[in-house]
Amino acid sequence: MKTTLLRAVVPMALLFTMISCSSNDTDEVVAAKPQLIESYDYSSDELQLADLINEHRVSLGLNPLQLINHVSYKSEEHNEYMIARRVVNHDLFAQRSENIIEVLGAVKVNENVAYNFVSSRSALNAWLNSAGHKANIEGNFTHFGISIREDETTGKKYYTNIFVKK
Repeated sequence: MKTTLLRAVVPMALLFTMISCSSNDTDEVVAAKPQLIESYDYSSDELQLADLINEHRVSLGLNPLQLINHVSYKSEEHNEYMIARRVVNHDLFAQRSENIIEVLGAVKVNENVAYNFVSSRSALNAWLNSAGHKANIEGNFTHFGISIREDETTGKKYYTNIFVKK
């Protein structure tokens, strides 16, 4: 009797399993791959800061870093974030770093931020007088991105400099 009942129930269970709700490929949510930002409009201050950083590196026998527009765009996003909140920080660095790693194939990403320096040279001098910031500037990197944005309300400048090793 048990065998007869089992023979009747197993096919029914199999049938219900096959027609029950299942995941359909069109129902799956696929995260979009981050897009490469190819253009960035550098200000003269940003280009000056890039040159100053590279001059410092070359004076130490280090390789000059190449600007990457995508990294400068991510730097600019962070400046806009800091301006909106009127704070200087490294909030959301993990997300910026992950984006740069995924989009550019980077193996290492570090960041310097600064606030309220009147010139690129003064921001660089402050970074060079800070052990952690100086280590980033003189570190084993190949590329970088730079953004300098001014808070229109206060007139104060925000600086973000992201270093990348590819």
